[in-house]
Amino acid sequence: MGKVQYQCSMSLDGFIAGPGGDMSWLVPYLGPDPMVDQIMERTGALLAGRRTFGGDDPYKGTEHEGEAYGGGWEGPQFVLTHDPPDAPVPGVTFVTDLETAVAEARAAAGDKNVGVLGAQIAAQCLDAGLLDEIFVGVVPVMLGDGVRLFDHPGGTRVKLERISLSEAPNSTDLLFRVTR
Repeated sequence: MGKVQYQCSMSLDGFIAGPGGDMSWLVPYLGPDPMVDQIMERTGALLAGRRTFGGDDPYKGTEHEGEAYGGGWEGPQFVLTHDPPDAPVPGVTFVTDLETAVAEARAAAGDKNVGVLGAQIAAQCLDAGLLDEIFVGVVPVMLGDGVRLFDHPGGTRVKLERISLSEAPNSTDLLFRVTR
C-alpha cells in the first residue's frame, strides 16, 4: 500500500502560497526536477482541500491551467469539503469526511501514494495520524507572508526523519517520514 504524502513547494521563509493564496510567486521556479518527476510517477491519487482545489494556479493563463502538476500528472482527485458543488467535476470526487476521503483516495491510488495538496488538509491528516510523508521543494525566494507550510496555533512538535535530499535547478527537495 502506498503512503499518504504531503506534496508542496515552499519559499525559504516557510510559505507554500503567498498572501490570499497567491501562487504566482512559483512561476519563475517551475521547471525540470527529477525528484518531482519521481513523486508524480509514484502518486496514484490526489487529496486536496477545497481552498487548494479552487485556489490560485501557478499555470494560470497557460494551456495547463487547472491541471494537476501543470499537466504532468493525471488520475483520480478527491476534495475534502463541507460544501460540495452541485454540478459534478470530471475526475474529481468531493468528500465531506476526512477519514472517508483518505480511505477513498488510498483505494483509488492502489499501491501508489496519495498526494496531499494544501496546508490545512495536510495538518488535518497529520492531526488524525493519517500522514506518512512530507515532500517539500524549497525554492530560493522569501515571501514574507502567506500560507505557512505548517501552522499550529499554540505550537506542536512533529518528529520527522529525513528520507532523501536532492537538488534541482530551482529547488532543494526534501522528503521526510512522519515518525509516530
